[in-house]
Amino acid sequence: MAADQAQFQQLLVSLLSTDNDVRQQAEETYNNLPRELKVTHLLANIHNGQQSEEARQMAAVLLRRLFTTEFMEFYKEIPAESQNQLLQQILLAVQQEVTPQLRRKICEVIAEVARNLIDEDGNNQWPDILQFLFQCANSPTPQLQESALRIFTSVPSIFGNQETQYIDLIKQMLAKSMDPTSDPEVRVQAVRAIGAFILFHDKEKEVSIYKHFADMLPRMIVITGETIEAQDDQNLLKLLIEMTENCPKFLRPQLEFIFEICMKVFSSQDFEDSWRHLVLEVMVSLSENAPAMVRKRADKYIVALIPLVLQMMTDLEEDEDWSTTDVVDDDDHSDNNVIAESSLDRLACGLGGKVVLPHVMNALPAMLSHADWKHRFAALMAISAIGEGCHKQMEAILDEVMSGVLNFLRDPHPRVRYAACNAIGQMSTDFAPTFEKKFHSQVIPGLLSLLDDVENPRVQAHAGAALVNFSEDCPKNILTRYLDGIMTKLETILNSKFKELVEKGNKLVLEQVVTTIASVADTCEAEFVAYYDRLMPCLKFIIQNANSEDLRMLRGKTIECVSLIGLAVGRDKFIGDAGEIMDMLLVNHTEGGELPDDDPQTSYLITAWARMCKILGKQFEQYLPVVMGPVMRTATMKPEVAMLDNDEVEDIEGDVDWSFINLGEQQNFAIRTAGMDDKASACEMLVCYARELKEGFAEYAEEVVRQMVPMLKFYFHDGVRTAAAESLPYLLDCAKIKGPQYLEGMWLYICPELLKVINTEPEADVQSELLKSLAMCIETLGPNCLSEEAMKQVLEIINKYLVEHFERADKRLLARNEEDYDDGVEEELAEQDDTDVYILSKIVDITHALFLTNKAQFLPAFEQVAPHFVKLLDPSRPVADRQWGVCVFDDLIEFCGPACAPYSQIFTPALLQYISDKSPEVRQAAAYGCGVLGQFAGEQFAVTCAQIIPLLVQVINDPKSREIDNINATENAISAYTKILKFNPSALTNLDELIGVWFSWLPISEDPEEATHIYGYLCDLIEANHQVILGANNCNLPRIVSIIAEAFCTKVLEVQSATGTRMLTIVKQVESNPEVMQACISTLSPEQQQALQDAYREVATAGTA
Repeated sequence: MAADQAQFQQLLVSLLSTDNDVRQQAEETYNNLPRELKVTHLLANIHNGQQSEEARQMAAVLLRRLFTTEFMEFYKEIPAESQNQLLQQILLAVQQEVTPQLRRKICEVIAEVARNLIDEDGNNQWPDILQFLFQCANSPTPQLQESALRIFTSVPSIFGNQETQYIDLIKQMLAKSMDPTSDPEVRVQAVRAIGAFILFHDKEKEVSIYKHFADMLPRMIVITGETIEAQDDQNLLKLLIEMTENCPKFLRPQLEFIFEICMKVFSSQDFEDSWRHLVLEVMVSLSENAPAMVRKRADKYIVALIPLVLQMMTDLEEDEDWSTTDVVDDDDHSDNNVIAESSLDRLACGLGGKVVLPHVMNALPAMLSHADWKHRFAALMAISAIGEGCHKQMEAILDEVMSGVLNFLRDPHPRVRYAACNAIGQMSTDFAPTFEKKFHSQVIPGLLSLLDDVENPRVQAHAGAALVNFSEDCPKNILTRYLDGIMTKLETILNSKFKELVEKGNKLVLEQVVTTIASVADTCEAEFVAYYDRLMPCLKFIIQNANSEDLRMLRGKTIECVSLIGLAVGRDKFIGDAGEIMDMLLVNHTEGGELPDDDPQTSYLITAWARMCKILGKQFEQYLPVVMGPVMRTATMKPEVAMLDNDEVEDIEGDVDWSFINLGEQQNFAIRTAGMDDKASACEMLVCYARELKEGFAEYAEEVVRQMVPMLKFYFHDGVRTAAAESLPYLLDCAKIKGPQYLEGMWLYICPELLKVINTEPEADVQSELLKSLAMCIETLGPNCLSEEAMKQVLEIINKYLVEHFERADKRLLARNEEDYDDGVEEELAEQDDTDVYILSKIVDITHALFLTNKAQFLPAFEQVAPHFVKLLDPSRPVADRQWGVCVFDDLIEFCGPACAPYSQIFTPALLQYISDKSPEVRQAAAYGCGVLGQFAGEQFAVTCAQIIPLLVQVINDPKSREIDNINATENAISAYTKILKFNPSALTNLDELIGVWFSWLPISEDPEEATHIYGYLCDLIEANHQVILGANNCNLPRIVSIIAEAFCTKVLEVQSATGTRMLTIVKQVESNPEVMQACISTLSPEQQQALQDAYREVATAGTA
């Protein structure tokens, strides 16, 4: 045994070796040892005072890691006596005279064992540990006191289901440890223990725990302040940050004191930057996580903080090569100016424009007129940073802001010109399309002039980037005015920079110009065709020849550019080059090679193939065997994940490729997020193939479904889950060609998983996509696609989501009565309300799909959830609730026909009341309901229809009925009137008079769906020679021709639709009398005359096609 122990001691020494070969050999030997032997030797080495400190620490680390992964397997295998010995030995180890570092690691071993010995019901199977904790806490030895607190910090759940009975003792132990007479290390550890305990408790218990521990908070903050003052331990400050993120309300009573401490440090140059960064994070995090509290209680500190943040943004280094460098490194996230800019952005988003904008605007004039370029640069970057958070307030003063920014496009310093481009690019995105409409005449020439800044390629490139942002959201009719000027400039730069690439290898500006051309093409669409022939040879040359590793990004961006140009100019123009370009795009995949995983071209290729699919349609099918491999490989990429302890997280915390989720109690889930966006993008492209190619994609549908369904639970990336949800109805559509049995099999695979994830999905954006997917699947598959069990689950989903909808609405009402309620909170509540309404609309999509496909067969199932929809109709509910509630009963009437009668006592009063509602959305829903009642509900509702008629007249004749907000509701009301006259007029006594009134309301111009009914009825009446319509001696013919011409002019009807063809036939009949036709034409506007000519031409062209 002694020999074994000696060998193991040597093994530990080898594990610590700096020689890689020695260490790897030792690791292999260690990994091959039996588990029980490892535990025995590791524990013995921890106890061995003769062993070196490093080896003992290594033994403790290895034992803790072993227990993290395999404790229960090991523990269950050994007899009860050995179990007790093991637990005693572990507790004895911490009581030895050891160094603080080793004691800390032994505490982590104890914590790991304690964590494992609490079962699922909260029973602590190691009662001695609780006794040990209290003994240590009451020990006269500070080291043991600290050890007890360390263990409790690591496992705040250590008391399990006995916590309530111990709560006063716990509090007493922690309060005593924070006493000023306690050892300083003990005090610090006590604060960490309280923090861990507070953070451990979920939202259900938080109120009672917060109250119980509230009186300990002042002392916690005082001790935290002492560690800051001493600048020796950042742990408490980091804990405070964690608490601002997870339990900011607990900190409310000490909010001012916290800001006081933080501002003292942040405003002082005596503290190292790392301390200033941390206190800034405390204040910013509070502003994000408890904005109302900060606005109400810490406003005076924010007033002082914002100028200091702006000052920190000026902390920049001079760099002579900055503007000419061809390789741009990412910002260092630990630089003062980067941290300050990010903090300003977060303050604006958290606290809102009312609080932040005035203080920034006050500081800007002095910064913009400052002689030092750094101040001008910082001011312009500040404008970029606050746009999103201060959107509403800043939009009102855009003229004032832009009058300042534009001048700096001509600033003598290149980095200031760069910052001006940055501000313009950011505002183009934040305030689109208002910004583009207001400032195009200044922005486009200003950016084009900077594209000539050849001495400063980095500025030149950034002007191109700003132009991308501007053109992305610029209305097409505005951008096309400048198209010649823009493209002349971009072509010149493309050619000169291409030459520069060949001669000097510079590519920064060339990469950007290619992207800018793509963006302009994307917005200008067909208008871009004039530049196609001049650009395509150069772009194809780049794709063909940019094969070296340093040109991969350029080739990728050029591939993107060519595919966007193809989409813009359309199939007819692009088809001549399409085959050659596809061959170029596939060259890496057809010549036996594959691109490496980290090649930036992959994401560009995958999205370009999807665009080519849209352009080529069926012709793209021939390329599927080659493109599906890389797309599926990227879509099915597995993320790298790891379980790390807190020390390991600290080692890689700054790595932007990794994200961390703290699971509490020393456990962190780490995921390598690099590549996840590409995965999501590949999934979206598969959606595109399925949607565009339909049955042409059928051969791949099963393979893709087998990947997409599991990805509904890919919780590492919302975009992947969204794409997976979106794909399902399209994949089912593809599979239809393989017959009903195959389709049913695919649906049986999809349905249970889809219903399961709808119940568990945590993100509202993805929830809505899943609900939409379910509705579309039901519509795609048709009647009876849900088994009895599946229908039961769908009803449970509807029930769950509607119960939550009402609960969240109640919570928002309560929030309006809280002490911190203000305008900012109201904005947040309005956003939450919008999200809720969108999800409600998707629930209604599901009931719509079920009524559409199953008709009256759905009524017995609907009865189970009907009370929720009845509740939505209540007059006290918000507008959106009433709107969607009415829509559900509209569907019931439309698709169940006369079988809707049992619900008439619910929907009839609602329709009669809401047809005159103040809200146009509610009026529109009610008007549509009145129309389908007339059209589908049958003779039994004739009297109700007669009651509705005067209400519709009142709505349509209202002086404001044709205003932009009201027009859709009004046209639905006209359509409802039409349907009642046509389908259910038996209770109407004065039909001719009603038809005359109806005729006076024409034309209509906004709603294509309702236009078909309204103009169809007009054709019916004209074809029946109805005298009220034609008038005495056909005197109404000019008006009829005018109505028809206007319908074509506003494109509310397709010329080649059945109703459009009937209307054109009527005009041709009038033409048979040239004199009458001339009289009709003379009443038409030039636009109406042109619309009639275009309609004739369209019909003639279709006839010869």
